[in-house]
Amino acid sequence: MPQNKLDRVHRAGEARQQAPEGISSQPFLLETLIPASENGLGAMIAMLKPGTLTHWHSHPHGQILYVLSGIALVQCDGGPVEELHAGDSIRFEPGERHWHGSGATTSLAYLSVQAAHEGSAVAWFEPVTEGDRQ
Repeated sequence: MPQNKLDRVHRAGEARQQAPEGISSQPFLLETLIPASENGLGAMIAMLKPGTLTHWHSHPHGQILYVLSGIALVQCDGGPVEELHAGDSIRFEPGERHWHGSGATTSLAYLSVQAAHEGSAVAWFEPVTEGDRQ
């Protein structure tokens, strides 16, 4: 029996939750748009308060990050810190260690799209240090 097309509709705010502890410098909100299946595509919106940075992490199939509002700071391991504004996007390669977060005085909302591999869409590492951001 075909899936009811209305079952695939996402209503704003209906899947909003606190991000898991231990993945960022302070708590932030996530809204799941498409839950990642075992090996499928997933999408979410993240909403960060000023000064929130994710820990270093990577995605088995890469990640696309699109800035919806605010200013994003992003850095790939060994590279410079880049500033992104609303409408900007970045693609992280599969397995590429990186972090992203909001500026010290601006909040940030971004759309994140990534695919899972064997049930996992992300591998988390250590927190970002001031030395990392030089």
